[in-house]
Amino acid sequence: MTNIAAQTARLALVGDRSPNVLAHTRVPLLLDALATRDRLVLDAYWVPTEDAEDPAAVRGFDAVWVLPGSPYRSEAGTLTAIRTAREEGIPFLGTCGGFQHALLEFARDVCGLTRVAHAEQDPDADDLLIEPLACSLLGHEAAVTIEPGSLAQSVMGAERTVERYFCAYGPTRHLDTLRAHGLRFSGHDEDGNVRIVELPGHPFFLGTLFQPEQYGDGSRPHPIVRALARAAVAHAAVGELRELGGADEVGGRRQPV
Repeated sequence: MTNIAAQTARLALVGDRSPNVLAHTRVPLLLDALATRDRLVLDAYWVPTEDAEDPAAVRGFDAVWVLPGSPYRSEAGTLTAIRTAREEGIPFLGTCGGFQHALLEFARDVCGLTRVAHAEQDPDADDLLIEPLACSLLGHEAAVTIEPGSLAQSVMGAERTVERYFCAYGPTRHLDTLRAHGLRFSGHDEDGNVRIVELPGHPFFLGTLFQPEQYGDGSRPHPIVRALARAAVAHAAVGELRELGGADEVGGRRQPV
């Protein structure tokens, strides 16, 4: 029997890497902790958002993580990476800006809402899917209620959690349309704002409007980060993409962690 926890999986970190984004600086700590504590070894590479405009940039990885740091240099690249992960069954996690753009991609490419926009990038757009939150809770901790029977609940092992928020923007319109096309909003804050989204039927597709990267001191990865790692090594174990060879055959410029 294959021990998936002993395998190495390839992880695409999509974003515009910066030493000024705390979530980015936490990534090496989290990778080390996953390897030493959980025996989940992730061979991670940064994929700049401009390079992600080519779908091949993330094709061949075992998981895609779109990290905070918006506005991204290339909205198109960010959305392409998300679409590739969604359509090709690659485990996906979107945190903060990654959550927002996962909704934007789904609204445009699945729901046909081609004119929806993100207020951070296009504040004068006529149809804003992602708008400034009435209470952004920047830098504060607050409770999230998780729906029973959801992927988020199985990952967290609880129906309530307290998380730290760093996002000032969230979804406010077209939520019923997104639900009707298959998205599940499985976590809400105390004001009823959506904080967790998932896509049933996908091997692993989860987005959070909070940053699990900043959980604790980085020595014990958040359950959501561990769940992504487990999904990545499970994907690697299947071996569906082994024919692509090593990391040098994965498209785009990559920056090793």
